[in-house]
Amino acid sequence: MFTATKDKVLPTTVTGSWPRPAWYDSNTGGERFAHCMTDIEYRESFQDATSCVISDQERAGLDILTNGDYHLDPEFAGRSWLHYPLDRIGGLSPDEFKPPTDELYTYPRGTLLNEIMVQGWMWPRAEQKLSIAKPFDFDRIWEAAQARTQKPVKFGSVSAQTVADFVRIADDTAYSDQRSMVWDMAELINRELRRLADAGCRVIQIEEPAIHALAAAQPDHPDLEFMVEAFNYEVDGLDSVEVWAHTCWGNPMMQRVYAARSYAPCVEIFMEKLNIDVWTVEAKDNGGEVLPHLAKYKDGGSDVKIALGVVSHRDLIADTPEEVADEIRKALEYVSPEKLILSSDCGFGREGCKRPVALYKAAGIAQGANLVRRELGVPETLVPIAEDPSETLAKSEEG
Repeated sequence: MFTATKDKVLPTTVTGSWPRPAWYDSNTGGERFAHCMTDIEYRESFQDATSCVISDQERAGLDILTNGDYHLDPEFAGRSWLHYPLDRIGGLSPDEFKPPTDELYTYPRGTLLNEIMVQGWMWPRAEQKLSIAKPFDFDRIWEAAQARTQKPVKFGSVSAQTVADFVRIADDTAYSDQRSMVWDMAELINRELRRLADAGCRVIQIEEPAIHALAAAQPDHPDLEFMVEAFNYEVDGLDSVEVWAHTCWGNPMMQRVYAARSYAPCVEIFMEKLNIDVWTVEAKDNGGEVLPHLAKYKDGGSDVKIALGVVSHRDLIADTPEEVADEIRKALEYVSPEKLILSSDCGFGREGCKRPVALYKAAGIAQGANLVRRELGVPETLVPIAEDPSETLAKSEEG
């Protein structure tokens, strides 16, 4: 169901995470968010930081905002993106150093990805049937951001199937195979997403379902159809929500995770088989590889909109409006303006990027969109950071 992007031409946003203010050092430490908010220092710092990220994105002129993932702790290479749900799910062992066995995540010593995913990150095992040990409180986190703006706030969370991919099954447990654990994980996260929708959130983003990476590495993998079913189960009941599926090729400390990075094997799945409204794809850093594969949907065949990455999260160059506009014009050769959303390749807050860079990359997206909107003869969006404050004040007084 289109909510935030209905009747909008080239709406702008970013994927989700945003660099933290240097002074924002409060962490949940795996505790329930609602419990943390009873602590006066955490409450004040979280609310102030949320005000900052909303203000940054409004100044940048984005049409759809995010909460910056400020409920996630600043752990090594963005580990908490995966561990926020894991820390709140029951039936798991304590974390341990456990090198991943899946060949998709095999990295040799002497590489940064080995340092991150093999030597740095720690993972639990499934020892009992999974359950919710502590509510995720997505609804309260989203409300804190939405209360600070009249623009829609998109809320994102890692997909159940990707979380499960990092959990191994202990011997003699409730699970005989990975599929059954993925299914239970999808059910648990679905409950939390439904609470979020019931609170009023109208844009929910499921991040990194394993489908595109699995299809890129092994297009005929027997689990692909199951992953489609598991994803649709994860978003079941979100009928009043604009559901986004975000996919890119990695972002732990701004690194590319996968050797195979072609969207070609999964385009039909995302455009025709998943119960989604918007598919977000990496394009700026990936050379727009996905675009030719979308051409057949330009004039019909799918109602899914494309949120295209027009700035990269892997460099520290603040893209100019003209550079962004060039990316948009290229995309319009393959995607109609009514079905194109403009975003970043991935989030900015996974360690490495600073707030001013994220701010001006976002402003570049918004201003670049306005350049192309002008060419198309459609309404533009105000970009406050590009306005003269005295002129803005004069307009306000005249109005």
